[in-house]
Amino acid sequence: MSARKLKVILTRRLPDAVETRMRELFDAELNLADRPFDRAALAEALLRAEVLVPTITDRLDAELIAGAGEQLKMIANFGAGVDHIDIEAAVGRGLIVTNTPGVLTEDTADLAMSLILAVSRRIVEGAAVMARGEFQGWTPTWMCGRKLWGKRLGIVGMGRIGQALARRARAFGLQVHYHNRKRVSAAVEEELSATWWDDLDQMLSRMDVISLNCPATRETHHLVSAERLARLQPHAILINTARGELIDEVALAEAVAAGRLSGVGLDVFE
Repeated sequence: MSARKLKVILTRRLPDAVETRMRELFDAELNLADRPFDRAALAEALLRAEVLVPTITDRLDAELIAGAGEQLKMIANFGAGVDHIDIEAAVGRGLIVTNTPGVLTEDTADLAMSLILAVSRRIVEGAAVMARGEFQGWTPTWMCGRKLWGKRLGIVGMGRIGQALARRARAFGLQVHYHNRKRVSAAVEEELSATWWDDLDQMLSRMDVISLNCPATRETHHLVSAERLARLQPHAILINTARGELIDEVALAEAVAAGRLSGVGLDVFE
């Protein structure tokens, strides 16, 4: 007789190859409708699953984890971050929590570089004009963007993704600066020709482009506040491919509307 398979519940659709392999290995319950689980659905899944496979949209707080069934053994997060899971509560229940660090490092760096290019060269704005049928022909001054060569990029968070972005940025002629909790090794600084700033405010006020690549924690919540937005140069571009909670979005919207910031590229929202 074959051994009983673990009951695994997936909260969202995953790539076909992943779902197929999950079905081969486990008693996997798929979310074919791909509708996000609400709080009641999460609570019900925690009562039945031996392994729950959530994503970043699933907020697993202490109350939900406390109500999980005794059979729950693991929360296997599909994604690099775990800020949506109360780790302390999970550990208190004896649960294993896993994530997938490093899997999307290069992809996220690609996306960050794409947003830098799109905002500085006004690609989305130009495409929107074309889509609306409003293009009236080329003129020397229409839809002028800003070149990147020789500009300064300030990376907030010089981990795997920050370093991968720095390598791409150098190819576009950007000068790399960074702020990090700890200074990276001299070898990494030399490879990336990177300048370290121990004072975030000092760095922000001098950069042409700022990219947020740090995790969401209590300390980084609204790291880019109204006060810090006021420190940015009017021609600066702000990029966020990390977590929406890093930016005070109300203050950001006000800064953009008032013309105190040149442009913003966001892959995430609070």
